[in-house]
Amino acid sequence: MNERTLVIGSSGNIGKLLVPMLAKAGIPTVAMVRDKSKLERHEGIEIVEADLEKDFGHVFEGCNRVVFCAGSGPDTGLDKTFLVDLWGARKAVAQAKKHGVEQFVMVSSMGAGDPEAGPQAMRPYLIAKHLADEGLIQSGVPYTILRPGQLTDVDGSGRITTTVPEQSDDQKVPREDVASVILETLRKGAPLNEIVDIYQGEEAIEKAIG
Repeated sequence: MNERTLVIGSSGNIGKLLVPMLAKAGIPTVAMVRDKSKLERHEGIEIVEADLEKDFGHVFEGCNRVVFCAGSGPDTGLDKTFLVDLWGARKAVAQAKKHGVEQFVMVSSMGAGDPEAGPQAMRPYLIAKHLADEGLIQSGVPYTILRPGQLTDVDGSGRITTTVPEQSDDQKVPREDVASVILETLRKGAPLNEIVDIYQGEEAIEKAIG
């Protein structure tokens, strides 16, 4: 198997930040998107069109690692939440197992561990994330599940905490830092078979991860 990383959700808010980082780091990458025009081209990045709601098994060929950072988005209905965040993720895990993937990085969400404890309006989304995470854990595919806090678009600081802050106002994290955490997990190939909470903090990502 080639040493290549498949990014599912490359044109999403986190994916668009991650793909240039992978290119700069010299990590051969297959960027899966529904529409090639939505993603800027970078050296070392192969852009492949595929749809999570259809058959996308071909994109796994030659990839030994997978990042799943796709999401239905806040403006869609429950149908897309379950088709993308749950069923799309479960299909990706099944393909990863079939192709012998060595590391599957799942971008989940804070609250996915206990959906019933979350806000009423968020519970369907958290249930979808919970079931996607459980499917990965039970699959036998080596995994890293990342559960970031409330995502923001401010510039990343390169510093996080993996301990849930007591104050709700601190339970946030820039998307750029989440992308940097993904990059670090891929660089180290670790941690494996662990769930990692990610919030804005004071510890350098390189020390906090792996």
